[in-house]
Amino acid sequence: MSERLRSALAAIDAANRGDPHTILVRGEQRPKEQAHAELVSEWIGVLAPDASEALQLAGRAHHLRRWEIPRSEYPDGREGYLRWRRALHDFHAEVTAKILAAHGYDAATTRRVSDLLHKRGLARGDAEAQVLEDALCLVFLETQYRELAERLSGEKLLDVTAKTLRKMSARACSLALALPLDPRDVAVIQRAQEKL
Repeated sequence: MSERLRSALAAIDAANRGDPHTILVRGEQRPKEQAHAELVSEWIGVLAPDASEALQLAGRAHHLRRWEIPRSEYPDGREGYLRWRRALHDFHAEVTAKILAAHGYDAATTRRVSDLLHKRGLARGDAEAQVLEDALCLVFLETQYRELAERLSGEKLLDVTAKTLRKMSARACSLALALPLDPRDVAVIQRAQEKL
């Protein structure tokens, strides 16, 4: 890892350390977005050991300071949700671009990171975009799935699970079953995989 990359990742971590929301991850209470970002980086390392610097940066910055644009500021429903997500993608890319500029990254790398943060290319089979999507989904399953399972009916959970798995590569779907999940959640994931 280059010194420039190490320094940029540290700056992203510092920005995420201010998250007022916390999450219990592997027995430790952590700032939510910092913990998620580090887990995404771990998964990128597993899925793409030779990941480009742009992919590593996008993975770490995917929810950079997300708490600053709360979902509650947008209308309920799908349209409000999509507007919120677009605003988040723009915000993450803008804040990340400032960090990258401060660490000497060129315009091409910054553009590539922005494309990954906006998930551009995912539908076109961009391998790095798929790795990032896989990592995000695996972190969701590890850190947020149980909470979601407790809120949703069985059929709704199965539907959400199937939608998540459809976004993932076959390899990531296999890795999902190896996560340290509640046995009930593993069973739902297996059922959802059978429906794909």
